[in-house]
Amino acid sequence: MQSFSSQTPAGRLLLTVAAFVIVVAGMRLAEPILVPFLFAGFLAIILTSPVFWLRQKKFPAPLAVFLVVMGVVSVGIGFVLIIGTSLDDFSDAIPRYQVLLTQKMAPIHQGIQELGFQSNEDGLLKSIDPGAFMKFVAQLLSGLGTVLTNSFLIFLTVVFVLLEASSWQQKIRAAFGDQNHPFAPAQKIANAINHYLAIKTVISLGTGVLVAIWVWALGVDFPVVWGLFAFLLNYIPNLGSIIAAVPPTLLGFIQFGIGRALLVAAGFVVVNMLFGNVVEPKLMGRTLGLSTLVVFLSLVFWGWVLGPAGMLLSVPITMVVKIALESSPSTHWLSILLDSESSIARAAKHQEPISSKEDLSSSTTPETDFPLKTD
Repeated sequence: MQSFSSQTPAGRLLLTVAAFVIVVAGMRLAEPILVPFLFAGFLAIILTSPVFWLRQKKFPAPLAVFLVVMGVVSVGIGFVLIIGTSLDDFSDAIPRYQVLLTQKMAPIHQGIQELGFQSNEDGLLKSIDPGAFMKFVAQLLSGLGTVLTNSFLIFLTVVFVLLEASSWQQKIRAAFGDQNHPFAPAQKIANAINHYLAIKTVISLGTGVLVAIWVWALGVDFPVVWGLFAFLLNYIPNLGSIIAAVPPTLLGFIQFGIGRALLVAAGFVVVNMLFGNVVEPKLMGRTLGLSTLVVFLSLVFWGWVLGPAGMLLSVPITMVVKIALESSPSTHWLSILLDSESSIARAAKHQEPISSKEDLSSSTTPETDFPLKTD
């Protein structure tokens, strides 16, 4: 049997595509167990920084891990309680909104008929049912049920990973003899995910706060809900902000009419343009290094493979794949294809490899080096 390296280019391509299809099929089948471990892995990477900060303040490792994990669990429980209560209140209010919608749509239906077009009022009302989109958003969030039902597994995994983090570098040195070569890609991936999620969280929080204030100022019901949705769905690239804008805009139309609905939509556009086109590129441009097309395709692909959780994790997973491709000379060209145009332009201007320009372990990223000392 011929080895992979001795195959013809067409044969190698065929084998690569076949292996890719098998891996993707396996990931789809393993989604129930794979998604919780992915969340646990990314969460552990994020939490290493606060844990090591507490360790530097002379906190024992178990106590540092306990404090950080309990803080995250408390925030998560708060989100679940707020969203759950608000969804119940909104469900109770749907009949009232349906009556208001019927009153708002009657003149529109009459105007359409006066123009000579035939329209079915019941069909028109069903097509913009105020509860339909809210149910879709609720279904999107409930699609993370796999994570919630496996929260204990995620909790234990994160705790054990954090407890072992301080000895990882020593284990790699003992296993490979040279700590820098095998550890550098893993350190780069950790820094990339940590930096991306930290910035994305700050931007999403700012988006949610401004949206909640704007919707509250306009008198639209449930401003806290729409702020939370804007915060959570902002993690989904491109489509998340659009999904988050539709329910409050529709509710603004039901409560006050088309003028208030346009104001709600305008507020979302301004907030997302401010953070998406001004703040985020300035903070994340060098770190992300992914083209807009790649971000969108990764959203579709990982959403198809892993469901709603894959949509939330699409960018971090793609960043991991890109950094892994950069680490091998044979696949470096693939990482260049995933790069943004600005990254390629900067590399060409300075005549340096893209991987060196996008080094995420520089001093501009949060320090996540694992300490060498153990208890």
